[in-house]
Amino acid sequence: MSTPIDSTKYGPWAVIAGGSEGVGASFADQLAAAGLNLVLLARKPGPLEETAESVRRTHGVEVRTLSVDLTDPDAIKQIAEVTEGLEVGLLVFNAGANTYGHEFVTGDLEKFGKVIDLNITAQLELVQLFGAPMKERRRGGILLVGSLAGFMGSAQISIYAAVKAFCRVFAEGLWLEMRDYDVDVVEFVLGVTRTPAMARAGLNFDIPGMHVSEPEDVARQAIAALTSGPVQIAEGNEKAVSIRSGIDRHKLVLGAHEASKKMLPPSHDD
Repeated sequence: MSTPIDSTKYGPWAVIAGGSEGVGASFADQLAAAGLNLVLLARKPGPLEETAESVRRTHGVEVRTLSVDLTDPDAIKQIAEVTEGLEVGLLVFNAGANTYGHEFVTGDLEKFGKVIDLNITAQLELVQLFGAPMKERRRGGILLVGSLAGFMGSAQISIYAAVKAFCRVFAEGLWLEMRDYDVDVVEFVLGVTRTPAMARAGLNFDIPGMHVSEPEDVARQAIAALTSGPVQIAEGNEKAVSIRSGIDRHKLVLGAHEASKKMLPPSHDD
């Protein structure tokens, strides 16, 4: 199935941060099907190379890979080197994740800092690295993958929820700044999605009435939403966003907390 994307505007190269599995692998497959060459970034070299080889074999595009921890101080330097000389027309930031869940006041500040570094610092650095040339060329796209967590504070993941709220507001401002230069910006907000990372985290996907998205579906929706920024929501999560945006925060936060306890495994300290 072809992907409805203008490869002349968003090509010839796309960079996908978090491009090894789950939603990232679906982005890679669908963008390659549209004819874009890819640079895939992820921590784990095994899944990264498996996705790259699959995309090369299936779609015949060029794929470069870099196994990198985006929280490392020299990560952006490594990415700049591997993409040197490439015309990157699309940045997909799919790397934001919660790397540490814990009650805040007794938690490890250094580990909380890693959550901030991955979701905020690395994202900002990549947007500057690839966004400035897009502005100069007056074409391109920036797709930031957001989370429903960013619409409400949550126990044990208070820092992750807060950084996701930051990213949504950042996307709105970036969209305003880039729209006059014909660079599309959208944050595409995911709800519960059936990914390998969520399965490893022990998420319960079988709660009655809970909407669960599939990676290939949300990747397709996100790509289609590129021209509809600044913020779009994965199908099936609109009602949840509307509820979480209400003004009676006391009842909303407590209600969501009780619901989340049914979905998440018991918390632990490491």
